[in-house]
Amino acid sequence: MKKRFGIDIDGTVTSPTSMIPFLNKAFQLELTLNDVKQYDLYPLVDLTPSDFDKWFKENEPSIYRESTIAEGAKAVLNRWEQEHELFFISARNAELMEVTEKWFLEHTLGFHHIDLIGTHHKVQAAKDYKVDIFFEDKHDNAVMIHEECQIPVILFDTPYNRDPIPEGVIRVSNWSEASAWVEDWLKVKSK
Repeated sequence: MKKRFGIDIDGTVTSPTSMIPFLNKAFQLELTLNDVKQYDLYPLVDLTPSDFDKWFKENEPSIYRESTIAEGAKAVLNRWEQEHELFFISARNAELMEVTEKWFLEHTLGFHHIDLIGTHHKVQAAKDYKVDIFFEDKHDNAVMIHEECQIPVILFDTPYNRDPIPEGVIRVSNWSEASAWVEDWLKVKSK
């Protein structure tokens, strides 16, 4: 039974560590993923939020171009791409579509649609695309998408998203665990 999967990109398909080398180099830091205890990066750097936003905007194309793929993501996503519809829904701005598509092609990742919505508020996009399940790394997005859309949301565990989750948001450590959960879910849905 073909399903439509809504999938975040950054910190989900890309490794949640992808941005750390850029922060370390730009701000002479020695951060690891375990130092990132919240999604908001402002407390990690000695800049005003507006100065950090400016730095990020200037470096965004390079960060996305050089992001590493999350371990196990390629095999799982390429298998799913043959069996389901993969709709990548990202908070990236639309002006980054060329960089994003090129990254997918370079990593030989299949997709049916990519939408760069320019905001972290993904509920409407999930509804518009009628996704059956969502994959996310941002805690509040996962909870909102689950509650508003009444669909399961797979939350990829990181130090910055460890607040409690409701039933229906499923915390996984990696793509292998996500795949196993989805296979079980698909068996139940097909009955």
